[in-house]
Amino acid sequence: MYLYETHLHSSECSACASSTAREMVRRYKEAGYAGFVLTNHFITGNTCVPKDISWGERMNMYYDAYLEAKDEAAQLDFDVFFGIEHHYGKGKEVLIYGIDLDFLRAHPEIETIDIDTLAQLVHEEGGIIIHAHPYRKRGYIPEGVMPRYDVCDGIEVYNGGDDYATNDMAYQDAVRLDKIMTSGGDVHMISEGRIGRTGNNFERRIRTMDELILALRNKEGCLLIDGKVL
Repeated sequence: MYLYETHLHSSECSACASSTAREMVRRYKEAGYAGFVLTNHFITGNTCVPKDISWGERMNMYYDAYLEAKDEAAQLDFDVFFGIEHHYGKGKEVLIYGIDLDFLRAHPEIETIDIDTLAQLVHEEGGIIIHAHPYRKRGYIPEGVMPRYDVCDGIEVYNGGDDYATNDMAYQDAVRLDKIMTSGGDVHMISEGRIGRTGNNFERRIRTMDELILALRNKEGCLLIDGKVL
């Protein structure tokens, strides 16, 4: 089986992360993963990309973390894919796969448009949207705000930073709605113990984001949830 992390951050872009993209590649390779999707906090979230430069410069800086990871991965026979974690309002966030730097540079309106309009753009591009930690409880997340599953292709049914109850609610939603399921560590530093305990397992090597999206759409493989294959 080939194991892929679906949700992690690096210090180049995510203000809450303390390990670099290159460090993450080496740590995940050591842990036995075949690859990961780098999903740094995007511009509307907890980013450390400055706001006082042009949109194009901001996007280049954001994308550079992925390029660093990809360069490190090329030396280790490891696959790195580009994604983003987008905060769409009231503490709710989605993981977006299947877009690239050209897409981001072409759409500066992303910073202000609503999730419905963004979802339309992503889907027109052939990308998918996964709702991250839909029932997470934190002080910055208002109570009673429901996840916008109607614009999502999938649900993160296990997040390494959340508790059993909230993860189980997400899993039950995914089953009921027949959504794509992902398991993500939401890792921010290489010392975190959840590395090796989360991810999506596939019977074949996934080499490109298009292949990953197809595999997820086809509901291939299985999940690694808290270190157990399900």
